[in-house]
Amino acid sequence: MYYTYMLRCADDSIYTGITTDLERRMDEHFTQGEKCAKYTKRHKAKKLEAAWSSEDRKLASKLEYYIKHLPKSEKEDIIKHNKNITVLSEKLDITSYKRIRLKR
Repeated sequence: MYYTYMLRCADDSIYTGITTDLERRMDEHFTQGEKCAKYTKRHKAKKLEAAWSSEDRKLASKLEYYIKHLPKSEKEDIIKHNKNITVLSEKLDITSYKRIRLKR
């Protein structure tokens, strides 16, 4: 299982990444550990905003790529309005992804 996720950073930017272990990866981002992404070392991670599961790395990477290329306003729509990734339905098969409910 792979996960694609969106993090809110302290400067209000949004970081998107993939992982096989969401809990471990969040710990790395939030503690700014050795394996923390360069981006979240410079822009401190504040909150996990959204996450999706998929069956393999190729699917997770595809979703990550398309989310990273969305304008910030569309990323915010996905987060704030709890919209799924329907904005990407023309570019990929969104039935391959399941949004994970996050504890708020």
